[in-house]
Amino acid sequence: MLEFKGDKRTREYKEWKANQSKGLGDVIEKVTEATGIKKAVELFSKVTGIDCGCAERKEKLNNIFRRKTECLNEVEYNYLKEFFSLRRNTVSVNVQKELLKINNRVFKVNAVGSSCDSCVREMVGRLKKVYLAYDDKQKE
Repeated sequence: MLEFKGDKRTREYKEWKANQSKGLGDVIEKVTEATGIKKAVELFSKVTGIDCGCAERKEKLNNIFRRKTECLNEVEYNYLKEFFSLRRNTVSVNVQKELLKINNRVFKVNAVGSSCDSCVREMVGRLKKVYLAYDDKQKE
C-alpha cells in the first residue's frame, strides 16, 4: 500500500483512506466484488429476503485479522535507504533507537532496545523486507 501524497485535509485523502483495507474482511470483499460473487449474493438476498451476514462477517474478520503494518513515511524510507546502503556488522545504540522507532510504528508494536544480536538482526530483517517492497515499487 502506497502512502498518500498530498494534503490530508482534502476529500481525496478521505476517499483514499476509505478505500484502504483494514483487514482480511476488506480483502475478501474486494475479491468477491471483482469475481462477481458479491452481486450474486446480494441478488439472492433480495429474492429470498435472507440476510447473508456479509457485513457482520467482514467486521469480524477485520477485527480478528487486522492489517498489521503501516506504510513507511518519506523520512523513514530515506533513513532505511541510507542504513541499508551501508554494509555493517554492528548497529550502534543510536541507530538501534531510530530503527526501533520505525519498527514500532510500522508494525504497531512496543519493542524496546536489546543487546541480543539475534533480536536486533530479526528486527532489521523485518524492516529490510518492508524497505525492499518500497524499493521495488520505486523501480517500476
